[in-house]
Amino acid sequence: MAARIARIDRRHDGWRQRFIRERYLWLMALPGLLYFIIYKYVPLMGIVIAFQKYKPVQGFLHSDWVGLNNFRRIFDTPEIGKYFINTAIISCYQIVFAFTVPIFIAIMLHEIRSAAFKKIAQTLLYLPHFLSWVVVAGIFYLLFQSDGQINHLLASWGLHPINILSNKDNFRGMLVLQVIWKESGWGTIIYLAALTGIAPELYEAAKMDGAGRLRQIFHITLPGIRSTILILFILRLGSVLDVGFEQIYLMLNASVSDVGEVLDTYVYRMGVVNGDFSFTTAVGLLKGLVGMMLIVTANRLARAFGERGVY
Repeated sequence: MAARIARIDRRHDGWRQRFIRERYLWLMALPGLLYFIIYKYVPLMGIVIAFQKYKPVQGFLHSDWVGLNNFRRIFDTPEIGKYFINTAIISCYQIVFAFTVPIFIAIMLHEIRSAAFKKIAQTLLYLPHFLSWVVVAGIFYLLFQSDGQINHLLASWGLHPINILSNKDNFRGMLVLQVIWKESGWGTIIYLAALTGIAPELYEAAKMDGAGRLRQIFHITLPGIRSTILILFILRLGSVLDVGFEQIYLMLNASVSDVGEVLDTYVYRMGVVNGDFSFTTAVGLLKGLVGMMLIVTANRLARAFGERGVY
């Protein structure tokens, strides 16, 4: 017993010494830790209202407990199914196109030998990331509205005007194009950083064996960033039901609501506008559970096939 207590004391002393030795690192990490605690973990206590008939005047402690009734309402509400399908379709479009475009751009930039051109291209690609969705939506409205610049240009050429903003067939594609234009630069930088970790000797050996550019890409470049692609894909699955509230809310109009209304905008309308906080919290909690299940499943599959997962 005395030996066991001595080992525990040594372990505690080792932890204290390590903390003292790394105190400046902990001090640097403190703002980030406080951010996640205050803005991510503390608000989790609000999940309890998903199981209540929450009224702001009564608060968490005095609102009536209704158990799983709010979750039953989700499956009993017919319009939820339509909004779920819209969300799933837009999310699939974003995964297929917006997720893969940065990979191709990064590979193309990696193949460019001119360092100056590569830096200029990276800067131009990354700049839209700093624009808010309000600015992006304003640009699209100025360009593509019925009396916008694009239609004026088409009219000057004797062509018929196009209707993108209120056309159901074009709305989802327009959303994906906006995401590609705005966020591809961010993803490109991540993949370019991963490409720097590939040993140049592999390309030199491939050239000596007579491999061309395409063979080098398929047999060296893509396998070299496969783990990065997989990790980002797993993380993307966690937000598969989050397709960007701000973007869709700004671009949504009555003409395209049948194909553009998603779970996020429905939650805003029911929760913030109509004040049904408990029901919309239940919807948000269910979305989070779906995302968590997808991450866990995809991570296990990745590890089962011998790949590095998220954890």
